Amino acid sequence: MRHVAIVGSGPAGFYTAEALSKAFGSGIGIDVLDRLPVPYGLIRFGVAPDHQSIKAVAKRYEKVALTPGVRFLGNVHLGADVSIEELLHYYDAVVLATGAPLDRRLGIPGDDLAGVIGSAALVGWYNGHPDFADLDPPLGVSHAAVIGNGNVALDVARILSKTPAEFAGSDIVAHAFEALANSAVRTITILGRRGPYQIAMTPKELGELGCLEAAAPLVDPADLPPPEADAALEPGQRKSVEHLRAFAAAGPQEGKSKTIAFDFFAKPLAIEGEGRAERIIVERTALGPDGQARGTGETYAVPAGLVVSCIGYASPPIPGVPYDEALGRYPNEGGRIAERLYAVGWARRGPTGTIGTNRPDGYEVAERIAALFPPGGEPSGRAGGDGLDRLLESRGCDPVPFADWQKIEAAEVAAARAGFTREKLVRVPDMLKAGGH
Repeated sequence: MRHVAIVGSGPAGFYTAEALSKAFGSGIGIDVLDRLPVPYGLIRFGVAPDHQSIKAVAKRYEKVALTPGVRFLGNVHLGADVSIEELLHYYDAVVLATGAPLDRRLGIPGDDLAGVIGSAALVGWYNGHPDFADLDPPLGVSHAAVIGNGNVALDVARILSKTPAEFAGSDIVAHAFEALANSAVRTITILGRRGPYQIAMTPKELGELGCLEAAAPLVDPADLPPPEADAALEPGQRKSVEHLRAFAAAGPQEGKSKTIAFDFFAKPLAIEGEGRAERIIVERTALGPDGQARGTGETYAVPAGLVVSCIGYASPPIPGVPYDEALGRYPNEGGRIAERLYAVGWARRGPTGTIGTNRPDGYEVAERIAALFPPGGEPSGRAGGDGLDRLLESRGCDPVPFADWQKIEAAEVAAARAGFTREKLVRVPDMLKAGGH
């Protein structure tokens, strides 16, 4: 019998568990650990609440969690309840699937002012993450700015723009739904250092902006290259640019009370305000021959009482694990960090790719572990989950097994407001209580 611990129960963690289970069959015990009592990580707390079709992949992870030999252990804190060294003592291999939950700082003057929020925090707030349940973003302002040109920026702008009726069928938490229903935000500016050809926005997400009840997306036609240049783009990118051209052609729309304005070639220099964010000082940029944005010296101010930074994420440093400060992840070669220690997903690659991108990561690392411990080889004699259980009990840690997560989930579904899929519990003590702890 082999024993593997996976730290993190998001997509990367469950794809790895799936791959290991297939590779070893009944000859492996897999423990998937998470510091929260609930699984699924990015699916629960990162995917937008109005994207229920994407969240449906959790059914696949549920099947993995119910596979013989696989255990989910929620409410287990790496560092506080168990260390990496201890996991390596008990398990043949340890896989870090922690994701990248930390916001990257903007690194400009004023980025610490009240009203400046990272996307991980804001997304966590409207998705019910316990760490951000008390965020209270300043929605009493008329102007907001979103910094970044990726899908997260689009998610944030869309959620800030939706009417209450447009959240029907979602799992947005009650505190965010009520706050957004009373929001005074009417103009949302999406700032990007480069131009329309350099966006990391996918066609589906861009297209959604054109279907909002109360908000109109605006693009300055002067920011768009000549249409004939689109032919050189990849098909997906070309479709995204087509959406931008459609927004530019439509212009302001009568009857829409909110505006989502794309401001391309705009580099934030500073955030200003008396004790809180009031405006962003932006420098106009131009693309150099290498495709990089360079400042032109022309500056202007963008009103913004709420500033949401969507410029990337970082994995958390872990004692005993090498860490790349510049890249915000664990240095690795093909997923291998050190002897018997691996990384998958964003912890391995950084915050790039889609949910499905994590699957090849998990399968590659599973192959590496299988090659290191071929079936039929001599057992290591490591205690695996039994050893961890004894250690956690000695430290007063009360893990949440998958069956108890199912109780939490049932309680959330039963508490759903009319027209919504569930009412997420946003406090750890309430989750534990619902799970019978």
